[in-house]
Amino acid sequence: MDDPELPLFVYVTAADAAEARRIGRALVDERLAACVNILPGHASIYRWEGAIEEAEEGAFIAKTTRSRFEALRARVRALHSYTTPCIVALPISEGDADYLSWLKGEVS
Repeated sequence: MDDPELPLFVYVTAADAAEARRIGRALVDERLAACVNILPGHASIYRWEGAIEEAEEGAFIAKTTRSRFEALRARVRALHSYTTPCIVALPISEGDADYLSWLKGEVS
């Protein structure tokens, strides 16, 4: 059974830190995420359209719930500069009860 209130970490890559910050701010402002952590720039190596590419990117982790994931995903895609952004969710199976309660309250 899928728990709609299951907390999630949603990892998203961005073109740079500025894009990560802009998208992250919108997600928190629209209550799609309780919190967004902007990760420092990093190098990515990936295959795109048959060629191996390297790029400096930004990334962020958005904290949300399963019930808000689809709206968050759609909003990220609408704001993102990439054709195919990395948007992946990882369930939070354990955590501090007070923190998880706060997280759920911020996105409800």
